[in-house]
Amino acid sequence: MSDKPTAVPDAEDDLLMSVDELKHYVAEVEMAKAKQSLAAYNKAHEKQQELLAKLRSDAPIDDATFRAFLMRLKTVASTGANRMMIGRFPSELCTDHGRAINQAEANWPDTLQGRARRAYEVWREKLKPLGYKMEVIIVDWPQGMPGDVGMYLTW
Repeated sequence: MSDKPTAVPDAEDDLLMSVDELKHYVAEVEMAKAKQSLAAYNKAHEKQQELLAKLRSDAPIDDATFRAFLMRLKTVASTGANRMMIGRFPSELCTDHGRAINQAEANWPDTLQGRARRAYEVWREKLKPLGYKMEVIIVDWPQGMPGDVGMYLTW
């Protein structure tokens, strides 16, 4: 029998790294995080573009949608509220990216496009004569720039 102890690998051996190996490992982890972040950003951007395309649609608001809106209006009013959000949409749906809305310029409706324009026209033609008012405001400011626009019906 030999008096020399046999080398038993420590559990730490596979974890032990040189400084260069550790720096390389950290760089790989950071790169993986960056790729994941970029993929998430690209997916969100794609979804945003799909939403904008849908909202830019110039299709009229059908009767069933308008009737559902009127039922929602009654429900909201029965709670004692005097204001209801009609919709929220990206300021990119405005030809000036929301500038006229933010400045409360009289011509702000001229900047609307697509579904937002249709909603405004329905209000102007059917609801305004009945005494309803419309408010539009920029509801968020990502990086200090106009983000989404909120369109509200008030009574």
